Amino acid sequence: MFGLSGAGFRDETRRPVKPEQIMISHLKHAFTVVLAFLFVNLSHGQEMTAPHSWSVESKKLEDGKYELTFSTKPAGDWKIYAPNQDLLGVKTVELNFEDSAIRHEGEFVIAEGEKIQEPSAIFENTNVILQPGNISWKAIVSIEGTVPAQLQGTLLYTYGKDVEFYPGTTHSFVVALEGGVSSGTDIKVRSINLAEPVNNCGDEGTENKSILTIFLLGLLGGIIALLTPCVFPMIPVTVTFFTKKSQDRKKGVRNAVMYGFFILLIYLLITIPFHIANKAISPEIFNNISTNVWLNLLFFAVFVVFALSFFGLFEIGLPAGLANRMDSKSGLGNIGGIFFMAFTLAIVSFSCTGPILGTLLVGVAEQGAWPLTAGAAGFGLALGLPFALFAMFPQWLQSLPKSGGWMTDVKVILGFLELALAIKFLSNADLVEQWGLLKREIFIGLWIIIGVLMVLYLLGKIRFAHSSPVRKFSFTRIAFIILFASFTIYLIPGLTKTKWADLKLISGFPPPRTYSLYSFDKGSHQLIQPIHNNYAEALEKARKENKPILIDFTGWACVNCRRMEEKVWPDPLVDSLMRTRFIVLSLYVDERKKLPLTEQTVYPTANGQQKSIITVGDKWSTFQTENFGATSQPQYAIINADQRALTKTKFYTPDADEFAQWLQCGLEAFQKTGQLAVKKP
Repeated sequence: MFGLSGAGFRDETRRPVKPEQIMISHLKHAFTVVLAFLFVNLSHGQEMTAPHSWSVESKKLEDGKYELTFSTKPAGDWKIYAPNQDLLGVKTVELNFEDSAIRHEGEFVIAEGEKIQEPSAIFENTNVILQPGNISWKAIVSIEGTVPAQLQGTLLYTYGKDVEFYPGTTHSFVVALEGGVSSGTDIKVRSINLAEPVNNCGDEGTENKSILTIFLLGLLGGIIALLTPCVFPMIPVTVTFFTKKSQDRKKGVRNAVMYGFFILLIYLLITIPFHIANKAISPEIFNNISTNVWLNLLFFAVFVVFALSFFGLFEIGLPAGLANRMDSKSGLGNIGGIFFMAFTLAIVSFSCTGPILGTLLVGVAEQGAWPLTAGAAGFGLALGLPFALFAMFPQWLQSLPKSGGWMTDVKVILGFLELALAIKFLSNADLVEQWGLLKREIFIGLWIIIGVLMVLYLLGKIRFAHSSPVRKFSFTRIAFIILFASFTIYLIPGLTKTKWADLKLISGFPPPRTYSLYSFDKGSHQLIQPIHNNYAEALEKARKENKPILIDFTGWACVNCRRMEEKVWPDPLVDSLMRTRFIVLSLYVDERKKLPLTEQTVYPTANGQQKSIITVGDKWSTFQTENFGATSQPQYAIINADQRALTKTKFYTPDADEFAQWLQCGLEAFQKTGQLAVKKP
């Protein structure tokens, strides 16, 4: 894991940090940490280009204790800051490991290298120690428990010259340990060949989606995002701004089109790194982001803040100084000002648009950069076009109802919906980490409370400071009362352990029925109980019972996975086939539990990337990508005990009959290879 003290000053663009930038860097620390989680931790520490090349060796001192030697040669005029220095809270050198069972003991020992002490203008002429030549550092590492065959970690070091300063430079390393044990991490299985399945049934896979299809999916996602509370309220604000500033009709039209174009451009720019890096960026990055605990907690906090704002506790807006500057200096005649407005919209709306866009891109990430761009283009077009049209034709607003009490009611209702969505994001984090805070019944109970409060507000029984008394019940108000009251009543059986607790209307949103305050026996006929994250156990059971294996690539925060489990799996035919004819194996790609040290390794992926396998999710997401060519969930595969692909894979299939036909096709394929399935290991 990277060190936060170093990451706080990390300049991801590799530009030098000058003296006047040091204090600014401190202010940016929190934001930098978030970026570090997204692009360092989630990408498993992809390194920035640095002038130094390091070699790492290990020496066993005693059981569980090793000496690591880090060596590098000079690179031009660059000088490396010697270890064991603390400069304004920045450690010049740090050694970090993903697993808490591995610890760096004591300080670094400089075994080789000239040391120069000189005042630094960056640190107010404080003396610093630099090393310009050959360098060799030694560090003592202790390992608790079984020693792995390989040790992987991260060296964070600092280098510079003159007034240029590059802290937190990352070097990821893997080194063999004498006497270490490797239990092996089987990732690539050669016998699994989807190009030649026994039966040619199943989905072709996401790689066969056309660019047009992906664009249209992006367009649909953008339309959905447009209707979210984070985006929709921005429309009148934007239109008002253009209406005020555009006295000249032609100028107003030009600026409106430019505004919409910049919204589209911003979303296109998101995909540029994928074109530059091509296959160097892991296709799992979006999935990692969508299931990241800290990001989901951030979304939870943002949605709660928006809800409180809608309830009238405070107003959210741009800082006055920034708003005035945008209004007076940037102006609509300034291209930069219009771009700034579009960029502000993208930032303000990200809490709603991010998950939608991320979900879209996860499904096509493995196809390459252009499908990503097509999806982002459709999304940006759907989001930007309405803003441009309303700004071009502000008179359209005349047909809309005037501002009044109804707007307050809309804001309050949106506030309650924001709270419900906030609970969903908190639930995602809870499921991934398995905290047990929001079991299914607690989740549903909170939604019921929100529903009751919403109905009471519409009835006029509770009011907020800015609310007007309810003097009459319009048709619209009565309709919403009936709608929300009915939905709230519908949720009540979800608190029970009865057959009516499935709540198929909202399947995928609450936690699964197995994540419950109630206990479910493994032999219970109510729920299918797959083998969880144990591939070897599934293979052994398949040999003993002479059955094929149905692999379920899933995730704790996967909505479509829950929909399959709650809508398709209970179908009588599907349930019978899965329960009696298959060994069902669920592999969670977002499982954050760490693997034993002996199974942690660095795996060379098919696209040439060196991927750290640290967690259970790392292992199964890589297993899915390498053998089944996809990163999206759910994905279903059927193999026999000899690990031969019996069919093509199947993705999200809400039609139970179609899914049952695919299962039967897999059974037919298994019959063709039945003798192979009972071979002894």
